[in-house]
Amino acid sequence: MKMFGRLVLATVVAAFAWLAFVVLMPVSPPEPSWVITVGPNRTLSQVATSLADKGLVRNRNVMVALARLAGTDRKLKAGIYRFHDGASMLDILRRFAEGRPDEASVTMLEGWNFRQIREALARNADLTHATKGWSEAQVMTAIGASSAEAEGWLFPSTYFFTPGSTDLDIFKRAYQAMDERLAAVWRERDPGLPYASPVDLLKVASLVEKETSLDADRPMVAAVFVNRLRIGMRLQTDPSVIYGMGSAFNGNLTKRDLQRDTPYNTYTRSGLPPTPISMPGKAALAAAAHPAKSRALYFVARGDGSSYFSETLDEHNSAVRRYIFKKGQ
Repeated sequence: MKMFGRLVLATVVAAFAWLAFVVLMPVSPPEPSWVITVGPNRTLSQVATSLADKGLVRNRNVMVALARLAGTDRKLKAGIYRFHDGASMLDILRRFAEGRPDEASVTMLEGWNFRQIREALARNADLTHATKGWSEAQVMTAIGASSAEAEGWLFPSTYFFTPGSTDLDIFKRAYQAMDERLAAVWRERDPGLPYASPVDLLKVASLVEKETSLDADRPMVAAVFVNRLRIGMRLQTDPSVIYGMGSAFNGNLTKRDLQRDTPYNTYTRSGLPPTPISMPGKAALAAAAHPAKSRALYFVARGDGSSYFSETLDEHNSAVRRYIFKKGQ
């Protein structure tokens, strides 16, 4: 029994020694300083796996277990964390628990409008809110924009920044990113598109962004809009109607809504809306610049995220009966 007891004690001591080594002893990274980038919505488990794969922590499972015990897994904040040679697993977990990255981040999602972006920036505690109370036009003037309207002009992405930076800095970076990307796609656009200016391309991209989240369908959706513009056919796109309704939209688009005229109602008005209706991403911009080679004039949602495209009204009505009416039965 004494021998067994000694064996158990030795095992426990060895386990604690190993745990202390894993948690407290720093690794020897290849560089004297290194960074950990924690993206939006990343879990501590994912971060721990990445660190273990790079040899920056010795045991991924121990890190996850300790984080859960301490509640650190619920405090993980997106951003960039800088460490120097000599940082241990415990040091890393302490930084995560403090929730103070060297660089914080804010994410603007594809398809968001200006109001949603302002709300996201206002919620970000790491930003200084210099534009609080400013009008949209004041923001755009302050960042040196060529447009007084912000809609469509802020490129959706994740922006990293030093805590304490102003929301105006983020607006300026997002505007510059969109301005540069729009200029690039405008230069490379297909010839013969019915766009009078880069703003028209931006408007079509914003409609494409709201109509589908499926990258494979974006060029076809753009083709429908381009084909309609070429023959003077109204675009009849629901997202523009919803945008024009503003806060009056309750989540249910009715026949009366489609008939109620606003500057953004593409059922009652011809041509493009007066401004973009959302912030389009890279794929939507590319689709507007390079629409599919198709004669389609209609499309309807299949219900699985994709769309069915038709060249004639009869074909479209048949698709509507198949995908919309049967689904409601």
